[in-house]
Amino acid sequence: MSISRTSRRAGSLVAVGALAFALAACSDSGTTNPGATGSTGSGSTTSDAPAALSGTLAGAGASSQGKAMEGWAAGFADIAPDVQFSYDAAGSGAGREQFLAGSTLFAGSDSALKPEEITAAAKRCFGGEALELPVYISPIAVIYNLPQVSAANINLDAKTLAQIFDGKITKWNDPAIAAQNEGVELPDLAIIPVNRSDESGTTENFTEYLAAAGEGAWTHEPSGDWPVSGGQSGNGTSGMVDTVKAAEGTIGYADASRAGDLGTVAIKVGDAYVPYSAEAAAKVVDASPAAEGATDKRLVIELDRTTTAEGAYPIVLVSYDIACSVYENAADVANVKAFLTYVASEEGQARSAQPDVAGSAPISAELRTKIQAAIDAISVK
Repeated sequence: MSISRTSRRAGSLVAVGALAFALAACSDSGTTNPGATGSTGSGSTTSDAPAALSGTLAGAGASSQGKAMEGWAAGFADIAPDVQFSYDAAGSGAGREQFLAGSTLFAGSDSALKPEEITAAAKRCFGGEALELPVYISPIAVIYNLPQVSAANINLDAKTLAQIFDGKITKWNDPAIAAQNEGVELPDLAIIPVNRSDESGTTENFTEYLAAAGEGAWTHEPSGDWPVSGGQSGNGTSGMVDTVKAAEGTIGYADASRAGDLGTVAIKVGDAYVPYSAEAAAKVVDASPAAEGATDKRLVIELDRTTTAEGAYPIVLVSYDIACSVYENAADVANVKAFLTYVASEEGQARSAQPDVAGSAPISAELRTKIQAAIDAISVK
């Protein structure tokens, strides 16, 4: 994919690893854009922010945020045309590693920082701390490749799903699947589970759901590394989706924005089966408490994976943008604050929510206020 701007500014898209991109732009007149993103109570933009944003702003991390980042990059280029922005969608684990090593100014991660990473962040952040900002909310779709099945969705409860991914249920016409899909002609075909080969926040969220809701059928600890041997795998979200597309009978899991024309599972919640949607994902997030140890800067959410709320979809990821509370120079502070403010703003959230961008669920006004307060506290050492 490439993005270009031909009016007062020119832009370019540069690959930086898998699904990475960069935007750079400049003014014909040689003047800087006077507008930058600032905060109001509602999260709208204002011209009160620094007038001359420039330099580089590099991030890396969750591939689930890849589509949203493309949209956010385009919007941020309008606000800060002289900032060279890049995001390497290398996966949550790789993104956190690059951030903690000081290679990037921010990271995207589908899972919260581990205790040892929180400790490492104090050094990386010049004596400050890491911010964990839940800016991207999306369902994780359970995707499958069964072109001969015409049903809009295959219905599965958490226990059956856990047995499938643990290799205990191996045929698509198994009685446990057939009982939940009356009237659907299921093929006598081997099930091929597909997992992420890289450390992945999506994997961690998915295995958290299987462990919490699977009625004991999933005996592995939730982890960003897939715990079951065998099956097939793909690197990153795109690799996962490509592997599922490559053979009939496959089943995998991916950020819903990447499901495309693959079949998707409707998950049993209470007495009903709920297909994924942004609205259904948002219901789970709104009903979930803050995680133990969360602070006014680390806004980590403890998702309720066992909810029975009507219309809720429990296989959801909350992806965080991770930044420092302290940076080494004023330019980095200004760029990080401007970008994250745009991402959390009503405009930024509306952009990523567009079906042709990422189809994510916009954060609530209450959560936006908390995120903005954390962003406003970013300072120079």
